[in-house]
Amino acid sequence: MAKEADNDPNVFDTSRVRQLIELMNEHELNEIDLRHGEKRIKLRRGGDQPTVIGVPSMGAPMAHAPQAAPATPAPAAASAAAPAPAADDKAIFIKSPIIGTFYSRPKPTAGSFVKVGDTVTPDTIVCIVEAMKTFNEIPAGVSGKILEMLVKDEEAVDVNKPLFKVLPS
Repeated sequence: MAKEADNDPNVFDTSRVRQLIELMNEHELNEIDLRHGEKRIKLRRGGDQPTVIGVPSMGAPMAHAPQAAPATPAPAAASAAAPAPAADDKAIFIKSPIIGTFYSRPKPTAGSFVKVGDTVTPDTIVCIVEAMKTFNEIPAGVSGKILEMLVKDEEAVDVNKPLFKVLPS
């Protein structure tokens, strides 16, 4: 696999990540941290399933899962469609750090991690994003009040897609 990776410009493609996760499960490994040039991937087992810590693409900043420091959300842009209330002028977004499927609750029968009106801290888990059968808990990364949930359960999300609108405290 090492010689294959040397010639492969897309060394951390989804099939390779799946192979790594299978190897982790098969050999009961807790963590894998690999680098190839500017690219890096770190997988860490947080429970029954490995968690993807980071998969950078084309020099982009690395995405982070709960074990890593959360990314700082960007300030909200003014909405052109409708005038925003004064509180929304200071609103920021909690964005998805990875590509996957959004879930607002830990299990189908459980309640939501957060709902509109809840107060969160940077360590509050606000949702799960499933990527390649790995469930990644997403922390708020900010203190404040949830103003709006911007995605629906089981909706596909991309990197940096806004998930929640938050009024920072």
